[in-house]
Amino acid sequence: MKLTIQRGQTPETFTLQATKAVTLLSALYEIKSKLDPTLTFGAGCRSGVCGSCAVLVNGKEKLACSYTYQDNDLIEPLRYHPVLRDLKVDKTQAHDTIKKVVAKPLVFTKIPTPEDESKTKRQTDCILCDSCYSACPVLAVNPDFLGPFALTKAWRYVAEGGSPQGGASTIEAIQHNGIWDCTLCGECTIVCPQGIDPKTDIMMLRGESGKAGYSDPNFAVQDFGTPDFGGGFDPNIGF
Repeated sequence: MKLTIQRGQTPETFTLQATKAVTLLSALYEIKSKLDPTLTFGAGCRSGVCGSCAVLVNGKEKLACSYTYQDNDLIEPLRYHPVLRDLKVDKTQAHDTIKKVVAKPLVFTKIPTPEDESKTKRQTDCILCDSCYSACPVLAVNPDFLGPFALTKAWRYVAEGGSPQGGASTIEAIQHNGIWDCTLCGECTIVCPQGIDPKTDIMMLRGESGKAGYSDPNFAVQDFGTPDFGGGFDPNIGF
């Protein structure tokens, strides 16, 4: 069984003596202990809970502790993260997006009811593995985009009645480089190991933004052209 790991600009292939199916994380530990002790990667709970071991496998985000590796898999570090070494990335910049959503202490305008909390029960399972962030195509063209997990966090605050104390509302905070920049492609939803659906959360935030008087700023600047009705019709002349 062969495993190729992207190490900086150079892919390196390792041959493993696998006799049974094992997780990618186990394979990485085997490489580190038997073949190359300098190999660097993130790991923690080994149970799919901490999110530390997220990597790209053949271009798709996976938790190394949950994925069973296949022959000739290509393993790479997450996208849009500074690479510290090999597969280990710095998640500081990505996680700072949450501070942009709520930069001040959170207060609740009302006590959340069980019904309020049930709306975001799934979202509370986020393990900050950054898989959704890495999968988001918007970040390739706009590195200031808040990203999926920050906007899912914003939806939790809005759905449960929370807002930053002494600061702008959560809804206001997500208007710029936020919900309107999302393409709703759903890549974030596909890769989430916890089954969270950031795409739907963003759609819900757009609805709440509309109620608050906000609208898509991109729509306002679109040019739909002048309709051509043929026959020399002048659209400036009324009937």
